[in-house]
Amino acid sequence: MVIVKADLEACQGYANCVVGADDVFDLDDDGVVVLRRTTIEDSERTRVEEAARSCPVSALVIEDD
Repeated sequence: MVIVKADLEACQGYANCVVGADDVFDLDDDGVVVLRRTTIEDSERTRVEEAARSCPVSALVIEDD
Protein backbone atom coordinates (compact mmCIF):
# COMPACT_ATOMS: atom_id res chain seq x y z
CA MET A 1 0.00 0.00 0.00
CA VAL A 2 1.16 3.53 -0.75
CA ILE A 3 0.42 6.63 1.38
CA VAL A 4 -0.43 10.05 -0.09
CA LYS A 5 0.31 13.16 2.00
CA ALA A 6 -0.30 16.84 1.35
CA ASP A 7 1.28 19.95 2.86
CA LEU A 8 -1.78 22.18 3.08
CA GLU A 9 0.33 25.21 4.00
CA ALA A 10 2.46 24.84 0.86
CA CYS A 11 -0.44 24.26 -1.55
CA GLN A 12 -1.08 27.21 -3.86
CA GLY A 13 -4.06 25.72 -5.71
CA TYR A 14 -2.44 25.18 -9.11
CA ALA A 15 -4.57 22.00 -9.52
CA ASN A 16 -1.96 20.17 -11.61
CA CYS A 17 -2.46 17.19 -9.30
CA VAL A 18 -6.21 17.22 -9.93
CA VAL A 19 -5.65 17.11 -13.68
CA GLY A 20 -3.34 14.11 -13.27
CA ALA A 21 -5.36 12.13 -10.71
CA ASP A 22 -8.78 13.58 -9.98
CA ASP A 23 -9.79 10.40 -8.18
CA VAL A 24 -7.10 11.12 -5.53
CA PHE A 25 -6.80 14.92 -5.47
CA ASP A 26 -9.32 17.75 -5.45
CA LEU A 27 -9.40 21.41 -4.39
CA ASP A 28 -11.63 22.85 -1.69
CA ASP A 29 -13.50 26.16 -2.00
CA ASP A 30 -10.37 28.02 -0.90
CA GLY A 31 -8.24 26.41 -3.60
CA VAL A 32 -6.33 24.11 -1.23
CA VAL A 33 -5.74 20.46 -2.07
CA VAL A 34 -8.08 17.87 -0.61
CA LEU A 35 -7.13 14.20 -0.58
CA ARG A 36 -10.02 12.05 -1.75
CA ARG A 37 -7.96 9.04 -0.66
CA THR A 38 -4.87 8.81 1.53
CA THR A 39 -3.87 5.36 0.36
CA ILE A 40 -3.52 4.00 -3.14
CA GLU A 41 -2.77 0.60 -4.60
CA ASP A 42 0.70 -0.18 -5.93
CA SER A 43 -0.82 -0.44 -9.41
CA GLU A 44 -1.78 3.27 -9.24
CA ARG A 45 1.57 4.48 -7.95
CA THR A 46 3.15 5.67 -11.19
CA ARG A 47 0.13 7.74 -12.24
CA VAL A 48 -0.34 9.31 -8.80
CA GLU A 49 3.39 10.01 -8.40
CA GLU A 50 3.38 11.81 -11.74
CA ALA A 51 0.42 13.91 -10.60
CA ALA A 52 2.19 14.70 -7.30
CA ARG A 53 5.43 15.63 -9.09
CA SER A 54 3.49 18.05 -11.29
CA CYS A 55 2.89 20.26 -8.24
CA PRO A 56 4.99 23.41 -8.76
CA VAL A 57 5.42 23.92 -4.99
CA SER A 58 6.08 20.25 -4.08
CA ALA A 59 3.13 20.11 -1.69
CA LEU A 60 2.49 16.40 -2.27
CA VAL A 61 4.39 13.33 -1.10
CA ILE A 62 3.96 9.67 -2.00
CA GLU A 63 5.45 7.21 0.52
CA ASP A 64 5.51 3.48 1.06
CA ASP A 65 3.40 2.26 3.96
